[in-house]
Amino acid sequence: MDFSLGPELEQIQHEARRLVQPFDDEYWREHDEKHEFPWEFYNAFAEQGWIGIAVPEKYGGAGMGIMEAAVLLGTVGHSAGVQNAASTLHISIFGMGPVIHHGSEELKERTLPPTASGELHVSFGVTEDDAGTDTSRIRTQARRDGDGWIVNGKKIWNTKAQQASKCLLLARTTPREECAKPLQGMTLFLVDLDPEHVEIRPIDKCGRNAVNSNELFIHDLPVNNADVVGEVGKGFYCLLDGLNPERIVLAAESIGIGRQALDKAVHYAREREVFGRPIGMNQAIAHPLADSYSELEAAELLWQKAAWAFDHGQEVGALANMAKLRASEAAYRACDRAVQTFGGMGYAKECNVERYWRESRMSRIAPISNEMILNFVSEHVLNLPRSY
Repeated sequence: MDFSLGPELEQIQHEARRLVQPFDDEYWREHDEKHEFPWEFYNAFAEQGWIGIAVPEKYGGAGMGIMEAAVLLGTVGHSAGVQNAASTLHISIFGMGPVIHHGSEELKERTLPPTASGELHVSFGVTEDDAGTDTSRIRTQARRDGDGWIVNGKKIWNTKAQQASKCLLLARTTPREECAKPLQGMTLFLVDLDPEHVEIRPIDKCGRNAVNSNELFIHDLPVNNADVVGEVGKGFYCLLDGLNPERIVLAAESIGIGRQALDKAVHYAREREVFGRPIGMNQAIAHPLADSYSELEAAELLWQKAAWAFDHGQEVGALANMAKLRASEAAYRACDRAVQTFGGMGYAKECNVERYWRESRMSRIAPISNEMILNFVSEHVLNLPRSY
């Protein structure tokens, strides 16, 4: 069993490090405070073709797998931009997975080349405030209208909706009570974010403010039948080819964020002297940092296993979820310990670790809470009775 990355993955790491290097803590602190999308950063990666890393070569992409995408985004996470930087890119990289795997040839030819070039921005429209994690209870509906559809409803936590021109949107096409199973009767559409039919409202949030999160209010939005992704009524199952890769790349990003915080904390612990000696000599400082290093190393192996399984066509639901769980918890602890290592200055924006901490907190609740992951593992891996 070979645990080395190999030349290709090492080259991806090298190029990602080269591209993130000019964008320092000051750049990201400023964009986070001003809620400004980091176009210079996004364009640097788009111009080098990295947005299309997982898009098939036939449609202008690099045709690589989730392993390569996760290495790229994990390296981006291990930079001054942490989750802001990773989120700038990752929706464009993994979000079109359902189209790649289930879209018609016409839809692929129309949307994947501009996705690969970075020209087309797509948002993800699944979550609703009154359904939460219970996706089967979404209220956004699409009804047939001649050769197309009319969509009405509301979505929440849509990343990059202010930059996106399209949204991968899940809607009810058959009432839940008429379906044999709750997750049936939903259809996935790649819709236009037409301002005449879609109102976008930003959500003021704790962190990752260089990349916006939004509510969408959808009123009589017309959708062509050609924009249906996969089969009508089976949209949730098509969506899994976006959700599972999302969990894997988010796990890799979390490891990167934890390592960025750990790097800062270790450097400070070596340099900061109190009572005539570096604070890193104190086990109360050294042991938590060493513990976080070991947690991050262990969690990295889990997301790599999940990425390998996905790229080899294996069932990956449990692995993807567990990788996200372990990586997000390890990253949050590493960031929290970095703040503690800095003491009072850890709470100051100028030292940046408070920003890392705020951004690492998101991954414990999104795109699915760690509590729901434990429910999934309990039920589907351990075969325990369903608790909800």
